[in-house]
Amino acid sequence: MCGCLVLLVGGAFPRLAIVLLEMFTDYNDRAFDSFWEGFIGFLLLPYTALTFVLMDNWQEGINGFGWSIVILGFLADLSSYASTGRRAAAR
Repeated sequence: MCGCLVLLVGGAFPRLAIVLLEMFTDYNDRAFDSFWEGFIGFLLLPYTALTFVLMDNWQEGINGFGWSIVILGFLADLSSYASTGRRAAAR
């Protein structure tokens, strides 16, 4: 699967990108030790799970640069939850 397509879809719809990776590649199987790790990431932290899968399969494991990208994914998850809370409070 084209990496650019995953990044474009993943920016707006991370859960859809994870499902596409699961359907067309074995990236999720290689990145997560068990089904439950990937499933919890899919439900609660989709950007973090997506960046973890991509960085883990980009090289042999995650190095310093890869962890910084995973942290950016985690910050994207936190900001999406914070913006949802602010919109709910504004109503």
